[in-house]
Amino acid sequence: MKKLLVLLVFMTTCLIGCAEAQTATTDGDNYKLYETTNIWTFLKLDTRTGKIWQVQYSTKGPEYRFESVLNGEDLTNGNTKPGKFELYKTQNMYNFILLDKVSGKTWQVQWGDEDARMVLRIY
Repeated sequence: MKKLLVLLVFMTTCLIGCAEAQTATTDGDNYKLYETTNIWTFLKLDTRTGKIWQVQYSTKGPEYRFESVLNGEDLTNGNTKPGKFELYKTQNMYNFILLDKVSGKTWQVQWGDEDARMVLRIY
């Protein structure tokens, strides 16, 4: 019984350690790419500042590959750290929610054609 208890404590400690290591690695990323439902388009997020780019790749040629600014504004007021911002998909393929995981502030992020792109604060 004592051996079983020691084994259970050891396994629990290992699992907690692995989970913390994985979280630290994920939260420490300066940049993340987020898939959209369009197979050619990703959103690139600077997790420290909230800056976002629409990234498109192509097999047709260089004129179809681009990176375009969705949000070029630093949303932190100087309080930056990796993992501060995260993007969340919505059911609308063109919209994501940007969350400041420290302050709780949120923004609607819309990607698409140049005239449809926007980032709006949600109050």
